[in-house]
Amino acid sequence: MPSLTRIANTDLSVDVSSLGAEVQSITTTDGKAWLWNGDAAFWTGRSPVLFPIVGKAPDDTVMIDGTPYAMAQHGFARRREFALESTTATACRYRLEASDDTRAVYPFDFGLTVEHSLDGRTLTVASTVENRGDTPMPFGFGYHPAFLWPLPGGAGQPHTVTLDNAGEPKRQPLEKGLLSTSRTPSPFDKGRIVLTQDQFLDDAMVFPEGAGDGLTYAAEGGPALKFHFENLPNLALWTKPGAPFLCIEPWHGTAAEFGGSRELRDRPFTTVLLPEESRRFAFSVTFPG
Repeated sequence: MPSLTRIANTDLSVDVSSLGAEVQSITTTDGKAWLWNGDAAFWTGRSPVLFPIVGKAPDDTVMIDGTPYAMAQHGFARRREFALESTTATACRYRLEASDDTRAVYPFDFGLTVEHSLDGRTLTVASTVENRGDTPMPFGFGYHPAFLWPLPGGAGQPHTVTLDNAGEPKRQPLEKGLLSTSRTPSPFDKGRIVLTQDQFLDDAMVFPEGAGDGLTYAAEGGPALKFHFENLPNLALWTKPGAPFLCIEPWHGTAAEFGGSRELRDRPFTTVLLPEESRRFAFSVTFPG
């Protein structure tokens, strides 16, 4: 059975599950809960870690050097039990390593460490992927945290996402869960978008390039969450229409392209690690005081 680790300081309390090293709750000391609760009526996820793919593969199958492997959407890490490596009052580190089970669907010797840490009102989630084998290792990586919509104290107010770089990145639509080869005009105006449920009738809004490394998710005149991304150039926003959450998803890697190559290494923004190489991916979110 999964176990929970709680980290806390005078501003925040965060629970992390050993299953997927996934955050289960984020609460400020005023008692406000900010993370989606995983209600199965809409979506059981809360803040899954995506590895070794982001998004879907054609027929839920990836090709690795010409050999097909079954691979469900967003990969297998979110369904695997992680080992707790270390914990302090304000930080915990979980680790997943390759096993016979994972090699059956992803034939590489990898290490994946996920560390959650608190500094004041900021939560940082930092992950390191290692290639512990002797062949180049392709993969995608991403985060999928779901925050309440409306935010606590923001009921009845328009909610916005504002990019730090004031960019207007083009959207790349999804076709049957795969990336279209076309791009559509940006829904951002000088870096700002006012969120509506209708924007998600055709699945997630995916912005492969140009969203920058930071944004603010806010209720107008109310609370605001400030995000910073490290080595995560792709951004997606997603909810199920009618659901009371918004996923803010920074990625390094996307779904396969519709009609494109099925090879894992050919997916957009795939990382390929040489033997003994590692790569770090992190995001932080600061909660209102």
